[in-house]
Formats: sequence, C-alpha cells, structure tokens
Amino acid sequence: MKFSAFALHEKIKIAVAEMGYTSATPIQQQAVPLILANNDVMARAQTGTGKTAAFALPLLSNLMVENGEKKQVSILVLVPTRELAQQVSNSFNAYGKYCQTKSAMIYGGVSINTQIEQLKQGVDILVATPGRLIDLLTNNHVNLNAIQTLVLDEADRLLDLGFKDEIEKIFEYLPAKHQTLLFSATFDDAIFKLSKKLLHEPEVISVDDVNTVANKVEQIVYTVDEDRKRELTSYLIGSNNWQQVLIFIRTKKAADELAKEMCKDGIKTLSLHGDKSQGAREKSLAEFKQGKCRALVATDVAARGLDIVDLKYVINFELPYVAEDYVHRIGRTARAGKSGLAVSLLSPSEEWLLTAIEETLNYRLLQQWLPGYEPDLNKVTQPKKSGEKQRARKRLLSDPKDKHKQRRKRPANRR
Repeated sequence: MKFSAFALHEKIKIAVAEMGYTSATPIQQQAVPLILANNDVMARAQTGTGKTAAFALPLLSNLMVENGEKKQVSILVLVPTRELAQQVSNSFNAYGKYCQTKSAMIYGGVSINTQIEQLKQGVDILVATPGRLIDLLTNNHVNLNAIQTLVLDEADRLLDLGFKDEIEKIFEYLPAKHQTLLFSATFDDAIFKLSKKLLHEPEVISVDDVNTVANKVEQIVYTVDEDRKRELTSYLIGSNNWQQVLIFIRTKKAADELAKEMCKDGIKTLSLHGDKSQGAREKSLAEFKQGKCRALVATDVAARGLDIVDLKYVINFELPYVAEDYVHRIGRTARAGKSGLAVSLLSPSEEWLLTAIEETLNYRLLQQWLPGYEPDLNKVTQPKKSGEKQRARKRLLSDPKDKHKQRRKRPANRR
C-alpha cells in the first residue's frame, strides 16, 4: 500500500514523500486508518517495523484538521526512556515539517526549568517519560485538559521499568473523552490488564512476530571462552573493517570496562548507560551516529528506542537473560525492512540462555568456532541446571562439523 493512498493531510504527504517513504509497512497499513478514524488501538509490533510513523502520521493529520493554530497539549506520548523520547519527538518534527505544529519532549536528567519555560510557550505535542511528567503535573506546570490522544509507546518496557502507577496517575489528569493508543512489542497479562483500564473498545492489531523481525537479520553465534570475548570482538571489528557496531552487554560497569579495553585495542569505542549524564549520553550517541567512533557498548535499557539509520552490525557480547530482549537487540539492525548482521558471543556458561532464545525463535541457531578462538573444552563446567544446561553442554561438546550449516526449524510439537 502506498502512503499516497492514506487520507492524510496533504502537507504531511509532502513531508513523507521528501523523506523517501513510498510503501507502508504492515503496522502502518493497519494502524493509520484506524487512528485517523479516532479509534482506540492496541497494537503489537516489534522494534523496527515503522510503528512510530504508524501513530505519528495520522495523529498529525488529525491535529491539522481539528486543532488549527491552538498551542495547547493535544497529543501526549509516554515513552520509557530519554533516547526514545528524542527519537519520537524528532519523528513528529520531521513528519510535521510543513504543519506548523509545535512539539516538546520532557524527561529526567536535565534541567526542569528549561522544560517549564518551553511548556509556557505552548506546545501541541508532548513526548514525555512518566517520572518527569508527574513532577510537572504535581507542580501545575503542565495542563492536560485539552488532550485528544494519549499514546503509550513501548508499553511493555514502560511496565518493565515500573511505571504502571505513574501511567495510571497521569491518566487521571486527562479529559474523560480522548483517544488512547497502546503500542507494545509483546502482549502479556500485564499489558492486557493495563489496556482494560485505559482503552475503550480498542481495535486490536498484531503484526510481525519475533521470527518476522529476526529473519531479516543474518545471525551468527561464535562459541568462545568468556575471557577471550573482548579479544574476539576487537578482532571481528578490525579484521572486517566494520564501522558503527552496536555492542550489547548486561551491566553499566561492564559497558565502561569493555569500551576502555577496546580503545586499547585500537577500536575507538564509547559506552551508553543510565549512570551517565544526559549530556554524556547524547554526546556518545551523536559521535556514534556521525562515525566518530566505531563501536558503542550499551545496556538493554539504554539502547531501547535508539534509532540509528542503516546500522548494519550488532554484537551480543553477552546473551540477555530475557529471550525476547534478543529480538529487540538484533532488531536494531533490521529497521523498516532492511537487513543486518548480528553476532552473538557464546561462552559455555551461557548455553542455557541460547536454548531459551531458540525456544522463542522456534528454530536452532548454528554455533560456530572461529579459528584461533576455539573454546577450551577443559574449562567447560558442570551445568547448574540439570535440564536445560545438561542438554546445552552436550551440544557444546559435540563435533561442530556434525552440525547442519543451516538453521533448522523445530518440529511443531517440540518446545
């Protein structure tokens, strides 16, 4: 479906055409008409499917028709992180290039006074993290009485970060009649409970399951000893001359340490995590986007919502404890239908995590040994979990030459 087929305001169509948008993604095809019709919508869509445009374009179009020149908050978008707030706000600005709408983003970690002054000047669209918005609401610095639409973007992550109470509190400040849109990568019991409280007879749409996103990415798993992961990471980046590599790691401390050691290897690397100041985070991200550093080491929370154009490489330095986070990670490099490469470094102690990921994907991931970085099988310890880890260890000790070179689909009855 072409974007020109949507009943969007002409000024928005012009901006979209200038950005090179031609065909709508599945989530856009389903969500845009429903949002234009002022329906409540509950949508399941993975990162990188074009979901921001799916709600931003129709909301801007409705705002152009209904709001005129008024400068009061009509659209409120709640997001889990500062980085996602910046991405969403930038998208609204780009799509609304010719619309004369005004947007603002508010989040913690920066001066609240600057944000208060911005709100005093009047805004149509407010993109906010829940904590900072609560601060502004309780001190009467923002008025939500004119809200037409509330958007919960990455609702699953909002709940993961403990914002449920804040969301429900913010909801009390909204007018009784308004549109609510909920976008989430997953639908679980917590999401459904929240939707029952906030949405009225929503249209439910679901596109792009985990395999749809993951299958756009070439996935490689290298089995390597834990103490050689950093060496292998630097080797892969250097020998292949990769630029702009996003590296995922579990902890903030480990992110800083890895970035420091990789710099010693001659790979200019920066880190991104929640303990850094907002200014430092923005500087690291800007340098990475501009190609001033070759690699960026990030934690899952810090990387959530990052929008890096044409990112081709992701390295999982450590596998995530939550299998779905694996899909979010590799989806950083498969934005809007593009392909990418995701390399996971697997130590013997992480075999059980790979098993969980394979269960989520519903297929096996081939493990490879890179010459010169083969794991020392004498170091393989007895798994602590008798079930998953015993099977994982057996797979590790098997001859890698016997493994099929392609991903194999699991039988339908195997879990």
